[in-house]
Amino acid sequence: MAVAETDEAEFAALKSEIAEWVAGPGERWAEKIEETGEVPAELFDELKGNGWLSLAAPVELGGRGIPFSRYLELLEIISKSHGSIRMLVHVINGTWRAMAPYASRELIEEVVKPSVAGDKLVAFTLTEPDNGTGADIQTTVRSEGDEYVMNGVKHLITFGVKADYLLIAARLEGTKGNDGTVAFAMPNRLPGAVVIDDSDTMGVRGTDHAILEFHDTRVPAKYRLGEEGQGLEVALGGFLLPSRVSVAMSAVGLAERAQELAIAYANERETFGKKLAERQAIQFYLAENYAHIAAAKALIIQAARAYENDAPDASALSSAAKMVAVEMLAQVTDNALQVHGGRGYWKKHPIERVYRDARAQRFEEGTNEIQKLVVARAALTGLASTEGSLTW
Repeated sequence: MAVAETDEAEFAALKSEIAEWVAGPGERWAEKIEETGEVPAELFDELKGNGWLSLAAPVELGGRGIPFSRYLELLEIISKSHGSIRMLVHVINGTWRAMAPYASRELIEEVVKPSVAGDKLVAFTLTEPDNGTGADIQTTVRSEGDEYVMNGVKHLITFGVKADYLLIAARLEGTKGNDGTVAFAMPNRLPGAVVIDDSDTMGVRGTDHAILEFHDTRVPAKYRLGEEGQGLEVALGGFLLPSRVSVAMSAVGLAERAQELAIAYANERETFGKKLAERQAIQFYLAENYAHIAAAKALIIQAARAYENDAPDASALSSAAKMVAVEMLAQVTDNALQVHGGRGYWKKHPIERVYRDARAQRFEEGTNEIQKLVVARAALTGLASTEGSLTW
Protein backbone atom coordinates (compact mmCIF):
# COMPACT_ATOMS: atom_id res chain seq x y z
CA MET A 1 0.00 0.00 0.00
CA ALA A 2 1.27 3.45 -0.86
CA VAL A 3 2.63 5.65 1.91
CA ALA A 4 2.79 9.39 1.50
CA GLU A 5 6.22 10.96 1.85
CA THR A 6 6.62 13.07 4.95
CA ASP A 7 7.00 16.79 4.35
CA GLU A 8 9.06 17.85 7.36
CA ALA A 9 7.69 21.39 7.51
CA GLU A 10 4.10 20.14 7.36
CA PHE A 11 4.89 17.44 9.90
CA ALA A 12 6.41 19.96 12.32
CA ALA A 13 3.31 22.13 11.94
CA LEU A 14 1.09 19.11 12.65
CA LYS A 15 3.05 18.30 15.81
CA SER A 16 2.68 21.89 16.99
CA GLU A 17 -1.03 21.85 16.20
CA ILE A 18 -1.56 18.69 18.26
CA ALA A 19 0.58 19.96 21.15
CA GLU A 20 -1.38 23.22 21.33
CA TRP A 21 -4.67 21.32 21.28
CA VAL A 22 -3.55 18.91 24.02
CA ALA A 23 -2.50 21.79 26.28
CA GLY A 24 -5.68 23.82 25.62
CA PRO A 25 -8.92 22.22 24.38
CA GLY A 26 -7.64 18.76 25.25
CA GLU A 27 -7.36 19.64 28.95
CA ARG A 28 -10.86 21.10 28.95
CA TRP A 29 -12.22 17.95 27.31
CA ALA A 30 -10.34 15.87 29.91
CA GLU A 31 -12.08 17.74 32.72
CA LYS A 32 -15.46 17.18 31.09
CA ILE A 33 -14.81 13.45 30.62
CA GLU A 34 -13.85 13.11 34.28
CA GLU A 35 -16.98 14.99 35.36
CA THR A 36 -19.41 12.98 33.23
CA GLY A 37 -17.68 9.63 32.74
CA GLU A 38 -18.45 9.90 29.03
CA VAL A 39 -16.61 10.85 25.85
CA PRO A 40 -18.92 13.43 24.25
CA ALA A 41 -19.90 12.90 20.62
CA GLU A 42 -18.66 16.45 19.98
CA LEU A 43 -15.14 15.42 21.04
CA PHE A 44 -15.15 12.46 18.65
CA ASP A 45 -16.30 14.77 15.87
CA GLU A 46 -13.52 17.21 16.74
CA LEU A 47 -10.84 14.52 16.57
CA LYS A 48 -12.30 13.33 13.27
CA GLY A 49 -12.49 16.87 11.89
CA ASN A 50 -8.87 17.50 12.86
CA GLY A 51 -7.89 14.45 10.80
CA TRP A 52 -6.29 12.71 13.77
CA LEU A 53 -8.23 9.45 13.37
CA SER A 54 -6.74 8.83 9.93
CA LEU A 55 -3.08 9.72 10.45
CA ALA A 56 -1.45 6.35 9.84
CA ALA A 57 -3.60 4.65 7.21
CA PRO A 58 -2.38 4.68 3.59
CA VAL A 59 -3.76 7.26 1.21
CA GLU A 60 -5.78 4.75 -0.83
CA LEU A 61 -7.78 3.93 2.29
CA GLY A 62 -8.42 7.60 2.96
CA GLY A 63 -5.58 8.13 5.44
CA ARG A 64 -2.67 10.53 5.50
CA GLY A 65 -0.05 7.82 4.95
CA ILE A 66 2.25 8.88 7.78
CA PRO A 67 4.89 6.15 8.31
CA PHE A 68 4.51 4.15 11.52
CA SER A 69 7.62 5.45 13.28
CA ARG A 70 6.62 9.06 12.51
CA TYR A 71 3.01 8.46 13.54
CA LEU A 72 4.38 7.41 16.94
CA GLU A 73 5.79 10.92 17.36
CA LEU A 74 2.23 12.23 17.10
CA LEU A 75 0.81 9.56 19.39
CA GLU A 76 3.44 10.51 21.97
CA ILE A 77 2.01 14.03 22.10
CA ILE A 78 -1.64 12.94 22.09
CA SER A 79 -0.89 10.55 24.95
CA LYS A 80 -0.20 13.51 27.23
CA SER A 81 -3.93 14.12 27.14
CA HIS A 82 -6.76 12.14 28.73
CA GLY A 83 -6.53 8.35 28.45
CA SER A 84 -9.79 8.10 26.51
CA ILE A 85 -8.60 10.61 23.93
CA ARG A 86 -5.41 8.64 23.44
CA MET A 87 -7.39 5.41 23.20
CA LEU A 88 -9.60 6.71 20.39
CA VAL A 89 -6.66 7.95 18.34
CA HIS A 90 -4.58 4.84 19.01
CA VAL A 91 -7.22 2.20 18.23
CA ILE A 92 -8.75 3.87 15.16
CA ASN A 93 -5.28 4.46 13.71
CA GLY A 94 -4.48 0.77 14.20
CA THR A 95 -7.38 -1.56 13.42
CA TRP A 96 -7.09 -1.01 9.67
CA ARG A 97 -3.65 -2.68 9.79
CA ALA A 98 -5.24 -6.00 10.71
CA MET A 99 -8.23 -5.74 8.38
CA ALA A 100 -6.92 -4.29 5.12
CA PRO A 101 -4.49 -7.07 4.03
CA TYR A 102 -7.18 -9.73 4.49
CA ALA A 103 -10.38 -7.89 3.58
CA SER A 104 -12.35 -8.40 0.39
CA ARG A 105 -13.06 -5.37 -1.78
CA GLU A 106 -16.56 -5.35 -0.32
CA LEU A 107 -15.23 -5.23 3.25
CA ILE A 108 -12.71 -2.53 2.34
CA GLU A 109 -15.61 -0.33 1.25
CA GLU A 110 -18.07 -1.31 4.00
CA VAL A 111 -15.76 -1.44 7.03
CA VAL A 112 -12.13 -0.43 6.48
CA LYS A 113 -12.50 2.90 4.67
CA PRO A 114 -15.37 4.11 6.91
CA SER A 115 -13.27 3.17 9.96
CA VAL A 116 -10.29 5.18 8.69
CA ALA A 117 -12.62 8.11 7.99
CA GLY A 118 -14.00 7.97 11.53
CA ASP A 119 -17.50 7.20 10.24
CA LYS A 120 -17.58 3.68 11.72
CA LEU A 121 -16.03 2.45 14.96
CA VAL A 122 -14.34 -0.97 15.06
CA ALA A 123 -13.59 -2.77 18.33
CA PHE A 124 -10.70 -5.24 18.58
CA THR A 125 -12.34 -8.34 20.05
CA LEU A 126 -9.98 -11.07 21.22
CA THR A 127 -9.84 -11.44 25.03
CA GLU A 128 -12.04 -13.98 26.80
CA PRO A 129 -12.90 -14.26 30.52
CA ASP A 130 -11.71 -17.85 31.01
CA ASN A 131 -8.90 -18.02 28.46
CA GLY A 132 -5.89 -16.03 27.31
CA THR A 133 -5.59 -14.05 24.12
CA GLY A 134 -3.92 -16.54 21.82
CA ALA A 135 -4.32 -20.10 20.58
CA ASP A 136 -6.43 -21.00 23.65
CA ILE A 137 -9.43 -18.87 22.64
CA GLN A 138 -12.68 -20.80 22.94
CA THR A 139 -15.29 -18.72 21.11
CA THR A 140 -16.36 -21.03 18.30
CA VAL A 141 -17.88 -20.86 14.85
CA ARG A 142 -19.23 -23.54 12.56
CA SER A 143 -19.85 -23.13 8.88
CA GLU A 144 -23.42 -23.46 7.64
CA GLY A 145 -23.82 -22.56 3.98
CA ASP A 146 -22.91 -18.92 3.48
CA GLU A 147 -22.92 -18.21 7.20
CA TYR A 148 -20.95 -19.03 10.33
CA VAL A 149 -22.71 -19.72 13.64
CA MET A 150 -20.84 -18.19 16.58
CA ASN A 151 -20.97 -19.10 20.28
CA GLY A 152 -18.84 -17.81 23.14
CA VAL A 153 -17.95 -14.86 25.33
CA LYS A 154 -15.49 -12.00 24.97
CA HIS A 155 -14.71 -9.45 27.68
CA LEU A 156 -12.65 -6.31 28.36
CA ILE A 157 -13.57 -5.21 24.84
CA THR A 158 -12.67 -1.55 24.39
CA PHE A 159 -15.41 0.31 22.45
CA GLY A 160 -17.49 -2.87 22.52
CA VAL A 161 -20.60 -0.97 23.56
CA LYS A 162 -20.51 1.75 20.91
CA ALA A 163 -18.71 -0.12 18.11
CA ASP A 164 -20.36 -0.52 14.74
CA TYR A 165 -18.17 -3.52 13.86
CA LEU A 166 -16.11 -6.12 15.72
CA LEU A 167 -12.65 -7.21 14.59
CA ILE A 168 -13.00 -10.62 16.21
CA ALA A 169 -11.12 -13.92 16.38
CA ALA A 170 -12.80 -17.27 16.97
CA ARG A 171 -12.07 -20.91 16.19
CA LEU A 172 -13.75 -23.59 14.13
CA GLU A 173 -15.64 -26.06 16.31
CA GLY A 174 -13.54 -29.11 17.18
CA THR A 175 -10.16 -27.53 16.43
CA LYS A 176 -7.18 -26.69 18.62
CA GLY A 177 -4.21 -24.38 18.19
CA ASN A 178 -3.60 -21.68 15.60
CA ASP A 179 -4.75 -23.63 12.56
CA GLY A 180 -8.43 -23.58 13.47
CA THR A 181 -8.75 -19.86 14.11
CA VAL A 182 -10.86 -17.52 11.99
CA ALA A 183 -11.14 -13.72 11.98
CA PHE A 184 -14.10 -11.54 11.06
CA ALA A 185 -14.91 -7.86 10.67
CA MET A 186 -18.57 -8.33 11.56
CA PRO A 187 -21.37 -5.98 12.56
CA ASN A 188 -21.91 -5.51 16.29
CA ARG A 189 -25.23 -6.61 17.79
CA LEU A 190 -26.19 -9.24 15.26
CA PRO A 191 -29.20 -11.36 16.33
CA GLY A 192 -28.10 -13.69 19.11
CA ALA A 193 -25.38 -11.33 20.35
CA VAL A 194 -25.65 -9.70 23.77
CA VAL A 195 -23.71 -6.53 24.63
CA ILE A 196 -23.17 -5.87 28.35
CA ASP A 197 -21.81 -2.48 29.36
CA ASP A 198 -18.82 -3.01 31.67
CA SER A 199 -17.35 0.49 31.58
CA ASP A 200 -16.94 1.35 35.28
CA THR A 201 -13.15 1.41 35.47
CA MET A 202 -10.44 2.87 37.71
CA GLY A 203 -8.95 5.03 34.98
CA VAL A 204 -9.32 5.88 31.29
CA ARG A 205 -12.79 7.07 32.24
CA GLY A 206 -15.17 7.64 29.35
CA THR A 207 -13.90 4.79 27.18
CA ASP A 208 -16.61 2.16 26.99
CA HIS A 209 -15.83 -1.50 27.60
CA ALA A 210 -18.08 -4.47 27.02
CA ILE A 211 -18.71 -8.11 27.72
CA LEU A 212 -19.98 -9.72 24.51
CA GLU A 213 -21.96 -12.95 24.49
CA PHE A 214 -22.76 -14.90 21.34
CA HIS A 215 -25.62 -17.40 21.31
CA ASP A 216 -25.91 -19.10 17.90
CA THR A 217 -25.14 -15.74 16.32
CA ARG A 218 -25.22 -16.03 12.54
CA VAL A 219 -22.36 -14.21 10.83
CA PRO A 220 -22.50 -13.89 7.03
CA ALA A 221 -19.38 -15.45 5.51
CA LYS A 222 -18.68 -12.24 3.60
CA TYR A 223 -17.41 -10.72 6.87
CA ARG A 224 -14.56 -13.23 7.19
CA LEU A 225 -11.05 -11.80 6.99
CA GLY A 226 -8.62 -13.98 5.07
CA GLU A 227 -8.96 -17.75 5.13
CA GLU A 228 -9.89 -20.23 7.79
CA GLY A 229 -6.77 -20.84 9.86
CA GLN A 230 -5.55 -17.23 9.62
CA GLY A 231 -7.48 -15.87 12.60
CA LEU A 232 -4.55 -15.37 14.94
CA GLU A 233 -2.36 -14.18 12.08
CA VAL A 234 -4.87 -11.34 11.58
CA ALA A 235 -5.25 -10.58 15.27
CA LEU A 236 -1.68 -10.95 16.53
CA GLY A 237 0.50 -9.92 13.61
CA GLY A 238 -1.94 -7.49 12.06
CA PHE A 239 -3.00 -5.63 15.16
CA LEU A 240 -1.25 -6.64 18.37
CA LEU A 241 2.37 -6.39 17.20
CA PRO A 242 2.27 -2.73 16.08
CA SER A 243 -0.28 -1.92 18.77
CA ARG A 244 2.15 -3.01 21.49
CA VAL A 245 4.70 -0.56 20.13
CA SER A 246 1.99 2.12 20.05
CA VAL A 247 1.00 1.40 23.66
CA ALA A 248 4.66 1.64 24.61
CA MET A 249 4.94 5.09 23.00
CA SER A 250 1.72 6.19 24.65
CA ALA A 251 3.38 5.23 27.95
CA VAL A 252 6.23 7.58 27.04
CA GLY A 253 3.81 10.41 26.32
CA LEU A 254 1.93 9.95 29.59
CA ALA A 255 5.21 9.67 31.52
CA GLU A 256 6.37 12.93 29.96
CA ARG A 257 3.12 14.55 31.11
CA ALA A 258 3.70 13.25 34.64
CA GLN A 259 7.24 14.62 34.56
CA GLU A 260 6.02 18.03 33.35
CA LEU A 261 3.50 18.17 36.19
CA ALA A 262 6.15 17.17 38.73
CA ILE A 263 8.61 19.82 37.50
CA ALA A 264 5.95 22.53 37.52
CA TYR A 265 4.90 21.62 41.06
CA ALA A 266 8.50 21.40 42.27
CA ASN A 267 9.15 24.91 40.96
CA GLU A 268 5.97 26.23 42.57
CA ARG A 269 5.83 24.50 45.96
CA GLU A 270 7.89 25.96 48.82
CA THR A 271 8.60 24.34 52.19
CA PHE A 272 10.77 25.70 54.98
CA GLY A 273 11.87 28.60 52.81
CA LYS A 274 13.03 26.54 49.81
CA LYS A 275 11.43 25.42 46.58
CA LEU A 276 11.02 21.67 46.23
CA ALA A 277 13.11 21.94 43.07
CA GLU A 278 16.08 22.98 45.19
CA ARG A 279 15.96 19.84 47.30
CA GLN A 280 18.25 17.00 46.28
CA ALA A 281 15.72 14.26 46.97
CA ILE A 282 13.28 15.85 44.51
CA GLN A 283 16.04 16.41 41.96
CA PHE A 284 16.86 12.70 42.15
CA TYR A 285 13.25 11.78 41.37
CA LEU A 286 13.26 14.04 38.34
CA ALA A 287 16.64 12.78 37.14
CA GLU A 288 15.49 9.15 37.40
CA ASN A 289 12.34 9.98 35.47
CA TYR A 290 14.30 11.65 32.67
CA ALA A 291 16.65 8.68 32.29
CA HIS A 292 13.87 6.08 32.37
CA ILE A 293 11.81 7.93 29.76
CA ALA A 294 14.77 8.41 27.43
CA ALA A 295 15.80 4.75 27.66
CA ALA A 296 12.30 3.45 26.98
CA LYS A 297 11.83 5.80 24.04
CA ALA A 298 15.03 4.61 22.39
CA LEU A 299 13.88 0.99 22.56
CA ILE A 300 10.43 1.89 21.20
CA ILE A 301 11.91 3.65 18.18
CA GLN A 302 14.05 0.58 17.51
CA ALA A 303 10.97 -1.65 17.74
CA ALA A 304 9.05 0.62 15.36
CA ARG A 305 11.82 0.46 12.77
CA ALA A 306 11.98 -3.33 13.09
CA TYR A 307 8.23 -3.51 12.42
CA GLU A 308 8.50 -1.19 9.42
CA ASN A 309 11.33 -3.29 7.98
CA ASP A 310 9.59 -6.61 8.72
CA ALA A 311 12.65 -7.65 10.70
CA PRO A 312 12.69 -11.17 12.20
CA ASP A 313 12.99 -9.76 15.72
CA ALA A 314 10.09 -7.29 15.30
CA SER A 315 7.75 -9.30 17.53
CA ALA A 316 10.33 -9.70 20.29
CA LEU A 317 11.21 -6.01 20.16
CA SER A 318 7.56 -4.95 20.26
CA SER A 319 6.97 -7.01 23.39
CA ALA A 320 10.25 -5.85 24.93
CA ALA A 321 9.37 -2.23 24.23
CA LYS A 322 5.94 -2.58 25.79
CA MET A 323 7.38 -4.45 28.77
CA VAL A 324 10.02 -1.80 29.47
CA ALA A 325 7.75 1.18 28.76
CA VAL A 326 4.94 0.25 31.14
CA GLU A 327 7.38 -0.50 33.95
CA MET A 328 8.95 2.89 33.26
CA LEU A 329 5.53 4.57 33.34
CA ALA A 330 4.73 3.01 36.71
CA GLN A 331 7.99 4.30 38.19
CA VAL A 332 7.72 7.77 36.66
CA THR A 333 4.11 8.37 37.68
CA ASP A 334 4.85 7.10 41.19
CA ASN A 335 7.81 9.48 41.47
CA ALA A 336 5.73 12.35 40.08
CA LEU A 337 2.94 11.69 42.58
CA GLN A 338 5.51 11.57 45.38
CA VAL A 339 6.84 14.99 44.34
CA HIS A 340 3.30 16.34 44.77
CA GLY A 341 3.07 14.83 48.24
CA GLY A 342 -0.41 14.54 49.74
CA ARG A 343 -1.83 17.17 47.43
CA GLY A 344 -1.37 14.93 44.43
CA TYR A 345 -3.87 12.46 45.87
CA TRP A 346 -6.72 14.92 45.38
CA LYS A 347 -8.69 14.88 42.12
CA LYS A 348 -8.26 18.61 41.54
CA HIS A 349 -4.63 17.96 40.61
CA PRO A 350 -4.06 16.46 37.10
CA ILE A 351 -1.42 14.06 38.43
CA GLU A 352 -4.19 12.09 40.16
CA ARG A 353 -5.84 11.31 36.82
CA VAL A 354 -2.51 10.61 35.14
CA TYR A 355 -1.63 8.14 37.90
CA ARG A 356 -4.92 6.24 37.43
CA ASP A 357 -4.75 6.24 33.64
CA ALA A 358 -1.20 4.90 33.74
CA ARG A 359 -2.25 1.69 35.48
CA ALA A 360 -4.36 0.56 32.52
CA GLN A 361 -1.36 0.24 30.25
CA ARG A 362 0.09 -2.50 32.45
CA PHE A 363 -2.40 -4.97 30.93
CA GLU A 364 -3.36 -3.27 27.66
CA GLU A 365 -2.39 -5.51 24.69
CA GLY A 366 -1.13 -8.17 27.09
CA THR A 367 0.39 -8.14 30.56
CA ASN A 368 4.12 -7.97 31.12
CA GLU A 369 4.06 -11.64 32.05
CA ILE A 370 2.85 -12.38 28.51
CA GLN A 371 5.44 -10.02 26.99
CA LYS A 372 8.22 -11.80 28.86
CA LEU A 373 7.07 -15.14 27.47
CA VAL A 374 7.16 -13.74 23.92
CA VAL A 375 10.64 -12.29 24.41
CA ALA A 376 11.99 -15.39 26.13
CA ARG A 377 10.66 -17.66 23.38
CA ALA A 378 12.32 -15.46 20.75
CA ALA A 379 15.60 -15.39 22.67
CA LEU A 380 15.66 -19.16 23.08
CA THR A 381 15.01 -19.73 19.38
CA GLY A 382 17.51 -17.14 18.20
CA LEU A 383 14.92 -14.61 16.99
CA ALA A 384 15.89 -11.97 19.54
CA SER A 385 19.47 -10.83 19.08
CA THR A 386 20.40 -7.37 20.32
CA GLU A 387 23.45 -7.47 18.10
CA GLY A 388 21.28 -7.69 15.01
CA SER A 389 18.68 -5.24 16.24
CA LEU A 390 20.68 -2.20 17.18
CA THR A 391 21.06 0.65 14.70
CA TRP A 392 24.15 2.80 15.18
